[in-house]
This record gives sequence, C-alpha cells and structure tokens, in this order.
Amino acid sequence: MNTSRQPRRAPRPFSVIALGGGTGLSALLRGLKEHVVRRSDKAPTLARPITDLAAIVTVTDDGGSSGRLRRENRVLPPGDIRNCMVALSKDEALLSRLFQYRFQAGRGLRGHNFGNLFLAALTHVTGDFAEAVRVSAKVLAIRGRIFPSTTSNVHLVATLTNGKRVEGETNISRSTVPIRKLQLVPHRVRPLDAALEAIRDADLILVGPGSLYTSVLPNLLIPEIARAIAHSKAPRVYIANLMTQPGETTQYTLSEHIRAIQDHVGKNLIDYVIANRQPISPEVARRYRAEGAEQVRLDPQKVASLRVKLLVGNLLQEHGVIRHDSPQLARLLVDHFLLARAASARGRR
Repeated sequence: MNTSRQPRRAPRPFSVIALGGGTGLSALLRGLKEHVVRRSDKAPTLARPITDLAAIVTVTDDGGSSGRLRRENRVLPPGDIRNCMVALSKDEALLSRLFQYRFQAGRGLRGHNFGNLFLAALTHVTGDFAEAVRVSAKVLAIRGRIFPSTTSNVHLVATLTNGKRVEGETNISRSTVPIRKLQLVPHRVRPLDAALEAIRDADLILVGPGSLYTSVLPNLLIPEIARAIAHSKAPRVYIANLMTQPGETTQYTLSEHIRAIQDHVGKNLIDYVIANRQPISPEVARRYRAEGAEQVRLDPQKVASLRVKLLVGNLLQEHGVIRHDSPQLARLLVDHFLLARAASARGRR
C-alpha cells in the first residue's frame, strides 16, 4: 500500500472582475493583486489562484481635479481610474507616488495631480480615453486590466424623497435629503465590448465597496452591464460599506443598502453580501457620529428576506479613518469563493 503523501493539486485558473469607484474599489484591488499569478509562477497556486483580475470603474466624478479636467479639457474624469492603477501597480513606490503627486502651487496646476494630467494628455494624444487607460496601465506594469464603465460623457441625476432633482455626483453626495431614485443621463450608453467580455468570462463578480449612489450604482445603471451580470453563472457578491455616508445613506442598515440596489436594477444581480462584524473604537465612532456617519448595522433576517446570503468577517482597519482591511477582505474572497468552491467541485467528481 502506497502511503506516500499526494501533492496538493494547483487550483484551476480563476478570473475575477470588480465594479465600483472611489477609495473602496482601489482598496479591494490592492488586496486582490497579491493573489494574482505573477510572471515567475508557472501556474496558479493556492496563494495566487487569480489569472485575470479586471476592474470596471465609474466615470461620473465631477469634482476636484477630475471635474476640472472634465469641464476644461473634455475628457472623462480620470481620478478613480488613476487610483485603481496605483492600487494594481507592481509596486507602489516611485511611479505610483508620481501618479498620485498633487501640485500645491502654480496657476492652472494647483489641485491637479500628475496621474490625472497624464491620462488627460494621453487621451488627446491617442484620441481615445480607453486607449489612454490601457497605455497608462502598461507604464505602471499593473497586475490586472482596467476599463471605464463607458466612454460616453455621462452624469448622475438623483430624485430626492421631497421630489427635488439634484444633478451631478458632487451635489448628490452633499444632499441631506434621502435619495429615492438615481439615473444616468443619457440613459442608454454603451460599455466597452472588452468590459462585457470580462464580465461574461468571470468566475467571481464583485460589486463595491464604495459610495452606494455615486460609486456602486452608476456602473449597474448601464443596461448592458446589468444584463451581463444578471446572466452570469458566477457568484455575484456585493461588498458592503463599513460606515454610512452623511446624506447618501444616513442611518441605512445593511439590508437597506441591498434593497436600494435591487430597487434600481432588479433582484437577480446579487447572490451574496460581505459585511464587517468588527466594532470600531468608541473614540473613532464618536468622531464619525459628529459628522453624521455611523457603522453600518447588520440585520441578517432582513438580508435573508431579500434572498441574499450574508458572509461576515473582521474586515476593519483603523488609522485615524476607517478603511477596509485589504488583505483580510481579499483572503476571505479567495478562500470562500475560489479555493473552497474549486475543492467542493473536485469532491463531487
């Protein structure tokens, strides 16, 4: 009888796509990139089973440097895409610091950062924003692919519960009246074919984390993107925010975040929600509460009534501000949705 230990089989290749914007998406990508197969690896490993990591990034930002470039140079807002590039860069050293460098002085330059200007210049050189993103990603040697959600010039319009209409991402995020409905204008815009293909090929689809109405929903409001996700057989996972946001989601529970997505794009887009269960320190909680924000409250029974499975973990980092623990979040996703499912599939054979 051969009692020698059998070597552990390498996992099959996995493709992951994440949709969102803001700091939430870049934090997620920063953790996932450590699980992407490197050139030195001959095949996927248990530590790095992801062979393709892609991001679809919202392009509705109209504030700050991105907003100025959008208005003055007629380019799509580059800020969220720049942050994702830096998060996925091979090492976040000199080049990534350069892309994040913000000019502190100079007429016309002050407030802009180099990465935004670089993307704007490349857009004019190549004549195409998506091509500028592709070339920039090559410069940073990123571990993944990044797509704008559309190359059309879109903006957000929100209808509030008092009937008032608010236009523009910046104005919407500042509103103190709850949002009843969010729309993209124009309504019917096309995503990139490559982005739709990435959704169709994905073994795992991630939505969020990020501002519910100004980062998460704008991507899902593009009909072809929502349709591609709805038709996918891959697990579709919403990664919930850690804190509510003043105005946008004041006092929202976890189930209310999910219900807002379902109300806008249907009930067949989300299979799972990942939420944090780790409490924040009283001091930090007080500071956030003074700004009108609080920790998102879990309501598991209501989540279940929405036919969404709940997964929780200790996903919190406190460094003066509250952020997702990128390594912990990535590890949970890889272990539960990639390696565990692959092991289960092998066991059924």
